Amino acid sequence: MLLIKNANVFAPEPLEKKDILIGGGKILAIEKEIAFSTGIVREWDAKGKIVTPGFIDQHIHIIGAGGKRGFASMTPEIKLSELVTCGTTTAVGLLGTDGSSRSIKSLYAKTKALEAEGISCYMFTGYYGLDPMHIMESVQDDMVFIDNVLGCKIAITDIRSSYPTDLELLRILRQVRVGGMLASKKGILHLHLGHLKSKMDALFRLVEEHEFPIEHISPTHVGRTKELFDQAIRFAKMGGMIDITTGASKFMEPYKSVIYALEQGASIDKLTFSTDGNAGLDKLDEHGEFVGFRRAPVDQNYLQVKDLIASGKVGISDAIKLITSNPADNLGLKNKGRIKVGADADLCCLDNDFTLTDVIAKGKQLMYETNLTTKGNFE
Repeated sequence: MLLIKNANVFAPEPLEKKDILIGGGKILAIEKEIAFSTGIVREWDAKGKIVTPGFIDQHIHIIGAGGKRGFASMTPEIKLSELVTCGTTTAVGLLGTDGSSRSIKSLYAKTKALEAEGISCYMFTGYYGLDPMHIMESVQDDMVFIDNVLGCKIAITDIRSSYPTDLELLRILRQVRVGGMLASKKGILHLHLGHLKSKMDALFRLVEEHEFPIEHISPTHVGRTKELFDQAIRFAKMGGMIDITTGASKFMEPYKSVIYALEQGASIDKLTFSTDGNAGLDKLDEHGEFVGFRRAPVDQNYLQVKDLIASGKVGISDAIKLITSNPADNLGLKNKGRIKVGADADLCCLDNDFTLTDVIAKGKQLMYETNLTTKGNFE
C-alpha cells in the first residue's frame, strides 16, 4: 500500500490538505491525517503538491493514423512513455479515416497492451465510415461482450465520411445504447465533425425531432470553426457534452474557446478536451507549402489546461474537469476522473505552477519527480 501525505487535493473539487491511502489499485481512504505504526505501508510526502485525478484522453490514435499522402504518411503506434509524461492515465483509442490498412482487431490488441504496460485503456469500435467496423458480429455485440469497448465512432459532415442519414445514425445509436444497457455501460456514439456546411444539424434532428437521449451523442472536433463551435455551445446548453480537440482542428487556442463558451452561457461541466493525438498532419512552411509530415501532439490536454489556469479566467477545480471528471462522465467511467474512496488510484501531482512532476496509474507510480519509473516493453 502507498500512503500519500500532505497532498493539496483537487478531486476535482478542492479538498485542501489531505492524506490519501492507496491499495490494490484503488483509493482506500482520504483523511486529514492517516497514520500507520507498521511497515506494511510505504509513505510518500507530497509536500503540499497539487494532486488531481489522472488525466483522461478520450480521443487518441494509439495505433497511428494519417495516410492521406500514401503509406509513408501513416503515423506509428504510440508509446506508453508519451502518455505518462503528460499525465494521461486513461486513454481511449480509435480508428480514423483508414479502415483498410488499420484493423479494429489491432486497435483492440494495442488497447490491451497499454493496459498490461500500466495505464487504463479503452476503445471505440467503428471508424469514419458505414458500415461500422467491429470485432464481433455487430456494434451491439462489441458493446456487450468486449469490456474495453465504450461506444462507436463515425464521421459526419466530412467529404471522407459516408454521408450517413438520420436513420442510419439512429440505428447505430440504438446498438450503442442497447449494448450499453446489457453490459452496464453508458454507451456513446462518438462523432467526428468535419468542415461541411451541415455542421451539427443532424445531431439536433436526432435529439429534437427523433427524441434520442442526448447523453449518448458525443460530438468531437467542435472547435474546428467558429460557426461550428457556436452550434456546439447550443448543443451543450441543451445538456449535451461537447469535445474540444487540443492537438489539431481548431479555430483558436482551445483554452480560449473554453473561456468563450463560458461567456456564452455554457456550463464547464459540459465541456471536454481530447488531443486527437498521434493523428497524421501536414508540415507546412512559412508560405503554407507542404514540406513533410508531423504527428498531432499528445500532450496538449495538459498544456491547454495549464494555459487556462494561467489565464486567471478559470480556477484549478473547474479547469481540470475538462480532462478528468467530465470525460469520465461522458464515457460512463464511474471509477475514473475523481479522487474518492473506491475510485481507481489514478493521480497526477503538480507543483504550484502546475508543472507535472509525478504520475500514479492503477496505484503504481509511473513517474517520480519528473523522471519516468516505467516505460513500455519495447522502449
